[in-house]
Amino acid sequence: MSRTVITFGTFDVFHVGHLRILERAASHGDRLVVGVSADALNLRKKGRAPVFSEAERLAIVSAIKGVDEVFVEESLELKRSYIEKFSADVLVMGDDWAGRFDEFGDICDVVYLPRTPAISTTALIEKISQV
Repeated sequence: MSRTVITFGTFDVFHVGHLRILERAASHGDRLVVGVSADALNLRKKGRAPVFSEAERLAIVSAIKGVDEVFVEESLELKRSYIEKFSADVLVMGDDWAGRFDEFGDICDVVYLPRTPAISTTALIEKISQV
């Protein structure tokens, strides 16, 4: 039986941490669907616009081996709708979100994966801006 995995993220300034979480998410099923945060959502969530546009981030994520489908995540409040729309069997998120999505355990498995140590988009952007 085929298992669909869904995950979400901004995936701005794409780095090895992003690659690893997508690879590990894909290993939890047969099909990986990725919600890429809309520019407006990222601005609301993080208080800054992404470095790369929504269209660029969608193109980057869709080019990653193991990613089967991408879509724009318009709102954090629509997670349940996205899970249902894509008939996801598993929701995978980074462990910085641990416990935040347990409520979806009634419709899918919820898995939190450890983040790749010593790498973050925010830290990279800060480092680059100091150059």
